[in-house]
Amino acid sequence: MYLTSSLCILLLWHVTNIEAFYLPGLAPVNYCQKGYSDTCKAEVLLYVNRLNTEESVIPYEYNYFDFCQPDADRKSPVENLGQVVFGERIRPSPYILEFMKNISCKEVCKKEYSGNDPSANRRLSILRKGITLNYKHHWIVDNMPVTSCYETEDSKQYCTTGFQMGCFARDGRDTCLRSPDRQNAYYIYNHVDLTITYHSGEQEEWGNKFKSNGGRIISVKVVPRSIYHKDERNLDCSPQNTKTLELKTSLKSDEKYEIIYTYAVTFVQNNAVKWSSRWDYILESMPHTNIQWFSILNSLVIVLFLSGMVAMIMLRTLHKDIARYNQIDSGEDAQEEFGWKLVHGDVFRPPRKGMLLSVLLGSGVQVFFMTLVTLAFACLGFLSPANRGALMTCAMVLYVLLGSPAGYVSARIYKSFGGEKWKSNVLLTSMLSPGIVFGLFFVMNLVLWSKGSSAAVPFSTLVGLLALWLLVSVPLTFVGAFFGFRKRALEHPVRTNQIPRLIPEQSIYTQPVPGIVMGGVLPFGCIFIQLFFILNSIWSSQMYYMFGFLFLVFIILVITCAETTILLCYFHLCAEDYHWWWRSYLTSGFTAVYLFLYCCHYFFTKLQIEDAASAFLYFGYTLIMVFLFNLLTGTIGFFACFWFIRKIYSVVKVD
Repeated sequence: MYLTSSLCILLLWHVTNIEAFYLPGLAPVNYCQKGYSDTCKAEVLLYVNRLNTEESVIPYEYNYFDFCQPDADRKSPVENLGQVVFGERIRPSPYILEFMKNISCKEVCKKEYSGNDPSANRRLSILRKGITLNYKHHWIVDNMPVTSCYETEDSKQYCTTGFQMGCFARDGRDTCLRSPDRQNAYYIYNHVDLTITYHSGEQEEWGNKFKSNGGRIISVKVVPRSIYHKDERNLDCSPQNTKTLELKTSLKSDEKYEIIYTYAVTFVQNNAVKWSSRWDYILESMPHTNIQWFSILNSLVIVLFLSGMVAMIMLRTLHKDIARYNQIDSGEDAQEEFGWKLVHGDVFRPPRKGMLLSVLLGSGVQVFFMTLVTLAFACLGFLSPANRGALMTCAMVLYVLLGSPAGYVSARIYKSFGGEKWKSNVLLTSMLSPGIVFGLFFVMNLVLWSKGSSAAVPFSTLVGLLALWLLVSVPLTFVGAFFGFRKRALEHPVRTNQIPRLIPEQSIYTQPVPGIVMGGVLPFGCIFIQLFFILNSIWSSQMYYMFGFLFLVFIILVITCAETTILLCYFHLCAEDYHWWWRSYLTSGFTAVYLFLYCCHYFFTKLQIEDAASAFLYFGYTLIMVFLFNLLTGTIGFFACFWFIRKIYSVVKVD
């Protein structure tokens, strides 16, 4: 436990050495040559995952395209809830690999197309569509993503997960890795050169039984190529064979066309890299990562500095106010009250739409604790990139199990408003926010179903999600609400007058809308840099591993939301405006609007999405994210302001 805590602290603060301390991965697997030992594996399993692209939000399963299929006896690995919801579909591949057995050129299968076959042109059309939109393969070996690497202009190696299924040679938009035979043509990558690097067990304790005949895989790199094979009985996969295979756009009657898929495998020993550090070469070559370290640190320092300034101003000003009010109260000028003390008889007057506010706050507490616990687990390394789908699974399970705090908080707040419709409160708390999220998700899923995408969640999984919601989350919300309504209503430090006080005319700075709009700027300022990495991981298939930073940013987001809302709330009370309930929620909750605007900016500047279905899906999923973020930030602002107002009115003397 001490070790994991130390790792988390080092991850948070020693930014420049983040890769050295955060070691994503599961238990190592020992491989060896066939027949050497029973304690190691000889067969190296290669799995295929969905194909996706930055030019469309719609991913497809491997067998959607007309690629080689594995034998029927090969089983798919079991996928967790997070993988299914995120659309990952890991399947066995037809590629046969044996440890330390090099293959110069081997046929996987031959795909034949005939103009007389009605399905031939359709299958070729699907391949052509995938190449046009730059769909990428994502293969997995030993729980490591297969990467394609190339050198940048400054002679550094850049590695990215996945590789293109083909290329389209056209003037001004050539996606081919090497010069094609002719322009305005499609080329299918029907050959892959796999280089598997391993750490030998010769001088390691774990390799006593197989010595130099075995080891642990530390990287798998691929170089895809388009090769025209004249004869499948005499295959030539050498670099000297530069003739490429052009993909036919359509076949005429009686015309025949074939694609021979081949592969080559080379095993390379490298004892300089240990198994525990095998992810480093991927993480180190993440685009823009090193450039952003100082930007992130500067952002955090600025936010901390501003938070300190806000806290200092609030403490000094409040101390003077409270001392002055108590001094006036004990003197002869007690009748001349001014500032925030004037509204003491109205500050706890229940707001309009108190039912809705209490429901949103209950759901916000649920999202807050879900985020906090998930990030804590991720920071400790339990939800690493190697453990696919674990982050989403953890978040969803926590959300379901945190129904009780949601019901309890909603009931307590609603009861403090004097509400009596407790049944409606409980039902809305358990149904409204999850219902909005599930409704949007279901609509997105219908679009994915219609497109035949692998991201479409199966009907059985949807039923399972509904069961988790209705049979687990809803009863837990009822339990929490039961205890919340049983407790006595919150006692406020001052009594509420029967007749509401008139609010004087407000200046433009103390009016509700300008304050709410300004309130979201500072919290958004501390997350927008991390937001770029998060959106990249969601839409550009890049790994997100900076959970230490994200946890730190989350803590600062909480502090910033709280202090910004308190500051603006104080100014409004000084202007004798006591309508703070909804304003405190909306002030920090407005950060979600800036989040939406940033997502729009990302869509139009970073992504190359053109089709309407993908745009609809992007903004649909963005709305879910924005809604949950509004619940999170709004709840933080409300409870900070609620605590602040109760505190200041409890320390002044009121008649």
